[in-house]
Amino acid sequence: MWRSVGRLADGREIFYYDESPDQRRGAAADHRPLDPFSPSARLRHDPLLDEWVTIAAHRQDRTFLPPPDECPLDPSRDGRRTEIPAADYDVVVFENRFPSLATPRGGAPAADPGDPGLVSRPGVGRCEVVCFTADHDASFGTLTPHRARTVIEAWADRTTALNRMPEVQSVYPFENRGEEIGVTLGHPHGQIYGYPFVPPRIARIRQSAERHRARTGANLFDDVVAAERKAGVRIVTETEHWTAFVPSAARWPYEVQLSPLRRVPDLPALDDAQRADLADVYLALLRAFDRLFDTPAPYISAWNQSPVDEAGRPDPDFGLHLQLFTLRRAEHKLKHLAGSESGMAAWINDIAPEDAAQRLREAAGAP
Repeated sequence: MWRSVGRLADGREIFYYDESPDQRRGAAADHRPLDPFSPSARLRHDPLLDEWVTIAAHRQDRTFLPPPDECPLDPSRDGRRTEIPAADYDVVVFENRFPSLATPRGGAPAADPGDPGLVSRPGVGRCEVVCFTADHDASFGTLTPHRARTVIEAWADRTTALNRMPEVQSVYPFENRGEEIGVTLGHPHGQIYGYPFVPPRIARIRQSAERHRARTGANLFDDVVAAERKAGVRIVTETEHWTAFVPSAARWPYEVQLSPLRRVPDLPALDDAQRADLADVYLALLRAFDRLFDTPAPYISAWNQSPVDEAGRPDPDFGLHLQLFTLRRAEHKLKHLAGSESGMAAWINDIAPEDAAQRLREAAGAP
């Protein structure tokens, strides 16, 4: 994998990850008449939950479901200029034009006026778009293992870079697939968020791990994987380096946790063997999800990585894992977050995890 770096017309960074050393796509010039990149976002503190909420009103104007011939994630070809100036690409990452979080270039954001009910701070951070392929009609599940490995290398490389940013505490690579999820661009792509705080899910996981360590002296991530491997009934697939299982208390109708057998805190810490194996097992899982129903599965693929300390170092006791789930519970039915889930964060699942694991095993083994 070879990386080259360029700049878009408004100053945003773009990174090309090529599978051939002959390419120098970072040199492609962006001639669009764009205004300088100057996003504005604020973080507001919820005192009841002790959580940060991002207010990013500028995102109301982001591109929404354009026709295929106007997709901004396609390469720039035939006189049509897009977010990617090059005429072709393998994998590309660039700063989001409509980010939820961004660090302004030059000058501190304006302070909020005095308000006794408001605690806020600048919405600094980083939001990047990851395009998996130049093929508009593809999906991650249709990629070759070689291309999937290139995406993995890009995830790891950008995680390392964002972890070094002083404003970033937690890096989150993810993919939303399907309009049912809320996807606004059909081109196969994902995103990477660099949060200036530890997001609630990761914070709760760390607290659980600390309590488990105090109670048992053992590592929670290791014990969960070992228990699922011993039980066996919720295992979807196992490889030399990875185990995929439906969590025993799964919240979503079809949900899988994918964990490396040798625990690492984040994607950069994976060795070559783990990365190569991940490319194959991840593709197998995505294809299994698409075999569950007659239509492609709308899904969220969420990498859970360790936050970093002030020196950019991850917690060695944290366990990297992937959370992959679909909202579809039946052929024409979605799992909606209704009163209990949305109002009280108390989840109700209509499908037993053991049944979901059986269906996913069958789908993973299908030709």
